[in-house]
Amino acid sequence: MFLTRSEYDRGVNTFSPEGRLFQVEYAIEAIKLGSTAIGICTSEGVVLAVEKRITSPLMEPTTIEKIVEVEKHIACPVSGLMADSRTMVDRARLECQNHWFVYDEKMSVESVAQSVSNLAIRFGDSDEDGSAMSRPFGVAILFAGIDEKGPQLFHMDPSGTFVQFDAKAIGSGSEGAQQSLQEVYHKSMTLKEAINQVLTILKQVMEEKLNSFNVEVVTVTPEKKFHMFTKEEVEEALAQVVPLVKDDPLPSSSGSATKVK
Repeated sequence: MFLTRSEYDRGVNTFSPEGRLFQVEYAIEAIKLGSTAIGICTSEGVVLAVEKRITSPLMEPTTIEKIVEVEKHIACPVSGLMADSRTMVDRARLECQNHWFVYDEKMSVESVAQSVSNLAIRFGDSDEDGSAMSRPFGVAILFAGIDEKGPQLFHMDPSGTFVQFDAKAIGSGSEGAQQSLQEVYHKSMTLKEAINQVLTILKQVMEEKLNSFNVEVVTVTPEKKFHMFTKEEVEEALAQVVPLVKDDPLPSSSGSATKVK
């Protein structure tokens, strides 16, 4: 007789009879409660826009950091448990610095994604060396940057799997946002068009009204590398946002749970 579901999800390395790792699936569900992040890769560079949830008027919006600079040519928007994301971002920064020190060159975006995925998959290690993880990381990351191959965008989930995308959405509104990205994305999209599209889609999936305080916008281009939009630049970009033909909000799986930022 098979064990119950609750008994199979006690061990992080225990497969169910259906071949599922429940704790990894739980971590993926935690990401669906996080802030929505959208990235579009164009020939001119990569555009990223992330929702910042201001849960109290007493909070200082500038202290909520959703897009981090790993190196001058790589940016990482995150969604899920922010405490977990700091560990993974620190690993990405360490790998970039070690690569530069040893090889005297910038680390490629794919190599950074792979090095962080190696950390994410360590929940499967034994505890003989004293460094075993008790659970998977509950965070999804987009690795966006410029390297010798041009603009690159990779997505990594708690299972340690990373895949390259032309456009990708993560977080609570990712399902509706991803569907919209499939409809509007094309290979010849310019950077300006991409900025307009990410903000337009983010406006549809966010529960709050979009403004310069609750959204972060970053571009990574060959000329400016990592560039975080100022408040004035965000307001200027928002003024040019054109509503989608469908005015109804896109489906969001966030529900009423807003504990995960």
